[in-house]
Amino acid sequence: MVPVHLFETLHGDDVTSWVSVCPRGLWKVQQKQPHKWSQQTLGGGASCLSSNCPRLGSLCQVRVRLKANPDEAESLGSEKGNEQSVQPDQCVAEAEATAFPRCQDSVLQVPLGDWTTLRLGEGQCDITEACLEGMRAGEKCEIMISPLENGPDVSVPDLEEKLPLWATVELKAFTPGKESWAMSPVEKCQWVKSHKERGGVRFRSGDVWGAADSYSRALKILITLHGYAKEVGKKGQLQGAEEQRDTNTADETQQLPSANEFKTIKAELHSNMSLCQLKLNQPQRAKASATKATHLEPGGAKAWYRRGKACQMLNELEEARQAFMKLLELQPESPSGLKALKDIVNREKEKNAQLGLRLSKMFS
Repeated sequence: MVPVHLFETLHGDDVTSWVSVCPRGLWKVQQKQPHKWSQQTLGGGASCLSSNCPRLGSLCQVRVRLKANPDEAESLGSEKGNEQSVQPDQCVAEAEATAFPRCQDSVLQVPLGDWTTLRLGEGQCDITEACLEGMRAGEKCEIMISPLENGPDVSVPDLEEKLPLWATVELKAFTPGKESWAMSPVEKCQWVKSHKERGGVRFRSGDVWGAADSYSRALKILITLHGYAKEVGKKGQLQGAEEQRDTNTADETQQLPSANEFKTIKAELHSNMSLCQLKLNQPQRAKASATKATHLEPGGAKAWYRRGKACQMLNELEEARQAFMKLLELQPESPSGLKALKDIVNREKEKNAQLGLRLSKMFS
């Protein structure tokens, strides 16, 4: 009798699924409910543990291991004798997030088989972070990872012929973090800035999916600052006069962007997202993102160009022409704008010629 594996049924309360972004596309992740693997492994790091799950900014000691097949999950789950020999080198509170480059040919962006320190929310590995958000210290979960239909063609060393991938994610310890709603405006702005910068680094390295993920994370946090941005616009400050008497509050307020700067940052993020979506052949989404950017900052030449390119890909030639004309109003000597407009004019002439030929055949 052929055994039926848990992940092949995907029914019941102990399995959840979601879609995660990797450097070369979107993957479906299915997770079995975490379970404790060994309380004795916590050792000297016990004082750093929290009874809650990791939150944004938490430093997490994590280990990810690939498995040859789903049956191996049972044997890994029973290796308590081996796990007891694993002791943290230091308290996770004293550790720093491990720095390592993202790899285009890897689905799991962490060193496999080794204990690694990740800062939750940075997006180093979207799959691993999503698992950690629902785990407690000392728990292990099992996951199955498979590319979406018409998704990426990712090369995984020694496992190209063994999709889907099977892995375990173990959380040894973590430091306290915060929910986004519990953060101060200054903390949120720092996260927005770091995500925006990380997105630029990823894009320049060719990690377009990773860049889009970083810009998306920045926008999600920036949305929560909408109320503060409105207050900035109305009063020129985020705090009332009474709170401004407090030195610490005044210092924090000075670190926050002005109302115009809020709009500029948001416009730049939408424009950058549009560029990523163009590279990923998602013209409809690219048009929507670029349109948001132009509404926020009508003088943003890059956003108008990207809106025009998206419309061009959608064969919406009149809208594309209008976008490129707007770009040339802002930058009359723009080589890319002049070339794009010329291309649109040529395509319109070709389209009109084809239409005229069809009409002549109809009435001949």
